[in-house]
Amino acid sequence: MQVFLIRHAHAVNAEVDAERPLSKRGRKQVRQLARFFADKEILQFAELWHSPLARSKETAELLKKEMDLTVRLVEIESLEGGNDPVLLVDRLKTRRSSTALVGHEPQLSALASLLVAGVAEPSRFILQKSAVLALERTGGNWAVCWQVSPDVIRRR
Repeated sequence: MQVFLIRHAHAVNAEVDAERPLSKRGRKQVRQLARFFADKEILQFAELWHSPLARSKETAELLKKEMDLTVRLVEIESLEGGNDPVLLVDRLKTRRSSTALVGHEPQLSALASLLVAGVAEPSRFILQKSAVLALERTGGNWAVCWQVSPDVIRRR
């Protein structure tokens, strides 16, 4: 079973819009991410979870659309930025199929650290906006498979 941790793309500043939807740059980031993974079979999952926040939800929706995915979108309140990553670990324990999570920092890095190293802090990962970190569970252990950042995608 794999988990793909995806940090939401660039959003507008709160001064511009308190809801913080994706910016033009953010929408471009998601399209680039979708194109990067379109011809590869390494980003496959059954459900796409996202936080209730606009930038996370829009990232998930646009990724689904641009990759022409038929997966189910699921809003997960515990993916909202300030929540304890332990809440997500508990949800992931019962999962049998691969899942993608679109969320926020520092929660996603803390979740990855908790899964791989057993402790959320100090964080062992850096997730830029629109980055993807793939983890795999074999037995009761989690390991890193790969990580892709927007810088790598732009160089392609």
